Amino acid sequence: MTVKEVTDILETLAPLSQAEDFDNVGLLVGDASAEVSGVLVTLDTLENVVDEAIAKSCNLIVSFHPIIFGGLKKLTQDTYVTRTVAKAIRNDLSIYSMHTALDNSSQGVNAKICEVLGIGDPKILIPKKGTVKKLTTYVPEAEASALRKALFEAGAGHIGNYSHCSFNGQGIGTYLPENGANPVKGTLGKIHQENEIEINLIFSDFLESKILHSLKTNHPYEEVAYEILTIENRNPTIGMGMVGTLATPMKELDFLELVKKRMNAAGIRHSRLLGKNVQKVAVLGGSGAFAIGAARAAGADMFITADIKYHQYYEAESKIVVADIGHYETEQFTKNLLVDYLTKKLPNFAIHLSECKTNPINYL
Repeated sequence: MTVKEVTDILETLAPLSQAEDFDNVGLLVGDASAEVSGVLVTLDTLENVVDEAIAKSCNLIVSFHPIIFGGLKKLTQDTYVTRTVAKAIRNDLSIYSMHTALDNSSQGVNAKICEVLGIGDPKILIPKKGTVKKLTTYVPEAEASALRKALFEAGAGHIGNYSHCSFNGQGIGTYLPENGANPVKGTLGKIHQENEIEINLIFSDFLESKILHSLKTNHPYEEVAYEILTIENRNPTIGMGMVGTLATPMKELDFLELVKKRMNAAGIRHSRLLGKNVQKVAVLGGSGAFAIGAARAAGADMFITADIKYHQYYEAESKIVVADIGHYETEQFTKNLLVDYLTKKLPNFAIHLSECKTNPINYL
């Protein structure tokens, strides 16, 4: 398989269009057409990870964090970033990063935290804006059912737990086939009227090319009339963080001890305990202080995240317990998630879980 074939599989889990605008995701180093000898999955790509990939005959590194975040002006031995990139290039290695594309995936970073902590029925905490689009097209009545079916199969018409969603209206379409046209219905040089169905469907933005291909392939007309709009509706299946419930309520300290144990946290910094049971829990892997208000508004009893600054703890407003368990700790199981996913998709392929320690933070 080529690098692109492997990364295309990863993008079915976390489409790159779901990444945040500030991020740097996708193929950062290497050749998309190169044949893959093996895949090494890691949280961070560092020099020792590149060495591990070489030792394990892997020429594709799939990394959660991007090794290149800002622009590179030189490739010297001065920084860990340039040393790592230069070594990868010298050894014909490709590096692919997923980062916030996987953060925003309903099966990504935060879903894995929920799984580890036993948080059931998780829902997206902050649905992402600008990811829902609406297609409107017009088709002869007789062909409307077949076209709808094709568009549904391409992924259109999903709203939450509902599929095959569309709105349809009847009307009369008119057109005049001019010289060079090859009309399916009507005659050259004469205005034609056709009883048509207006079909309206929504879809996630990363499916746009697939939806358009299906539309143009299955529509009977030579020239397909359609429009696509980005709408303000938030997508409940794409976004930052998750919130769900524990099967059984727990005391605050008991739950924090469970979090510490299951997430292998060396310590937990938290806001004032409120003396009530914990059942509804919000999580956000990585730097998630920006979501304290959203977790509070969702009615969560506790919010698990990382990188909270001193004054941000006040945002708990004595309504929620905010807990910082460490950046690495919230994201550490991400590489296990990716290994499991790739192994299921490519059962006969060499997929390796990196054994390198990449957490830069140490504790006394």
